[in-house]
Amino acid sequence: MMRYLMCRPDFFGVEYVINPWMDGNVGRARAEEARRQWEGLHALVSARAEVSLIAPASGLPDMPFTANGGLVAGDIFVPSRFFYAQREPEVDHHRAWFRSAGFRVEELRSGAAFEGEGDALFQPGQRLLWAGYGVRSALETHRDLTDIFQVEVVSLRLVDQRFYHLDTCFAPLPGGKVFYFPPAFDDPSVETIRNRVAPEDRYEVGEEDALNFACNAVVAGDAVIMNYASAALRERLNRWGFEVLTTPLTEFMLAGGAAKCLSLKLEQDLPPPAAGAPPVQSPVRECTLELSGHLLSTGLMNEALDVVTDSGGSFSIEKFEPGARRDMVSVVRLRVFAPSEARLADLTRRLVDRGAVVAEDERDAELVEADADGVLPEDFYSTTIYPTEVRLGGRWVEATGQRMDAALVVAPDGSVRCTLMRDVRRGDRVVCGVAGIRIRARRPRVSHDDFGFMVSGVSSERRVEVAVEQLAWEMRRIRARGGRIVAVAGPVVIHTGGGPYLARLIRGGWIQALLGGNALAAHDIEHALYGTSLGVDLRRGESVAEGHRNHLKAINLVRRCGSIANAVGSGLVTQGIMYECIKRSVPFALAGSIRDDGPLPDTIMDLVVAQREYARLLEGADLVLMLSTMLHSVGAGNMIPAGVKMICVDINPATVTKLTDRGSLESTGIVTDVGLFLHLLTQRVETAA
Repeated sequence: MMRYLMCRPDFFGVEYVINPWMDGNVGRARAEEARRQWEGLHALVSARAEVSLIAPASGLPDMPFTANGGLVAGDIFVPSRFFYAQREPEVDHHRAWFRSAGFRVEELRSGAAFEGEGDALFQPGQRLLWAGYGVRSALETHRDLTDIFQVEVVSLRLVDQRFYHLDTCFAPLPGGKVFYFPPAFDDPSVETIRNRVAPEDRYEVGEEDALNFACNAVVAGDAVIMNYASAALRERLNRWGFEVLTTPLTEFMLAGGAAKCLSLKLEQDLPPPAAGAPPVQSPVRECTLELSGHLLSTGLMNEALDVVTDSGGSFSIEKFEPGARRDMVSVVRLRVFAPSEARLADLTRRLVDRGAVVAEDERDAELVEADADGVLPEDFYSTTIYPTEVRLGGRWVEATGQRMDAALVVAPDGSVRCTLMRDVRRGDRVVCGVAGIRIRARRPRVSHDDFGFMVSGVSSERRVEVAVEQLAWEMRRIRARGGRIVAVAGPVVIHTGGGPYLARLIRGGWIQALLGGNALAAHDIEHALYGTSLGVDLRRGESVAEGHRNHLKAINLVRRCGSIANAVGSGLVTQGIMYECIKRSVPFALAGSIRDDGPLPDTIMDLVVAQREYARLLEGADLVLMLSTMLHSVGAGNMIPAGVKMICVDINPATVTKLTDRGSLESTGIVTDVGLFLHLLTQRVETAA
């Protein structure tokens, strides 16, 4: 006979809200109906198992949900530590009952939240414990359970608040069988279940079963007792050899529980450990990190905690020292947990990318030699846009050439440089892992001030004039101190009539370098020669006869001259963006693509060479204007370190948000016509000058 612990619902009711099922149901539970339903369940369970009763307590309406009281195996009882204070008084009643029944009480060492058999279910016949976390129970308790029961613990992350406990969406059965509701779990957990259980031994229930708490089932011998079972689930359980018994438990569902919640298993079908087997080790891993800066005003604190939970981890805050004033930094010390070494490495890497420092020791960075040209060691550290320091020989060394998506290579003299994968050579010492890496991540303060300078995000069209005025102010400041402004432009600048204004900015000394593609220069020169762009007369907005040939004619003429500079020097090209670049000695780089006509002789068709030239011209930039070219803007953005303001202008909101999506957090998007924008900007800077 199996043994279960139950509690009469003498004081049951929905008196507060601690899960989504309770919301809207406070005061709606009917005491007499709940008692009848409990008696129906008790009769079915006691006919097939030995049932003990724990006395109900006044003021504890959830105490009938005995499964949440703790976890039992052998003579050991592990009491819960409830997530919500409303249920915490239940623990003393359970602890006292189990002591009087002769069980040994083992407390959780971590002190973290754990809600008993609600989130920990043994697989009958195996030394395996399925353990849920993410809503009400903490991942770190899985290590405690491994140590206490010496069984393998498989961690499953719950992501749907409706299925706040594992026993609401997962049911293990004898014979290695399980049935469960996949949407209640994150994708890695679903894959874990599918990898651990053969297809013929698992059944994925649908929403109808899940929302009627079919998975919240009591298993007594070959009987599965539940509130509800669809025809499909019933057929599968029958095929597996189980008798399906249903009994209504709708009153308890108002509080978020059903059959399993109302019964705690007092003995497990747990085979003895193999003779001489080594102690079972938990796969749960932990790491301690420290994060400092303006954590609250920038939202970085919440972002860091979201990184942990979104990565499938758990955390505890060991220290938090908020800045006493707005100008003072805050410091937080986080202890983070992950269900495996690989997932800990992933979330730690993501936190380090946001400025966190691994804090548990003072290790130098790990260096691994590259074993082939252009190939990095497997665990190489991938850089961000933020200034990065590497700990070598007990001292911190700042990396040079900061950019994202590069590796950190330590030179023989001890210096560190951000190096592209293709430039790594065999024998280069590459920084691997995250230990010994420190990033000075900056985040813009969260502000609702419309006049905060070009705050990160996307400015809507109604704010264009404000944004242009702020940008003009910053451009004047940069020019006054001898700084550098780089423009990254696409052919839309010409098509929208913005070419003459960009040319005026170059002529006025506002632009120190120009990046683009073959099309920008081709259509600019077409406009300079014929007044058209893609065959359209920009003054009248009408196509001209044979105008579609104009850009090819322009390219052909420049090719005959040998270069754009020669075309300007010969008097062929007398105006436009490229003309001003040649006349004002403003360097430019035109990166080629598969679609280019011609191309112009100045267009760099070797992609690697073009990337290097872009990077060279971007080095030392204080401000980058990205004008209606998603391809070149994203490419340039990947080469720009933190601290360089990027202004991305496009009529398409998807384009202006692209850089932020790629991690270039200091970009501001302005949604407007680029021709109008350049017209307004030119007016502002020239008026102020």
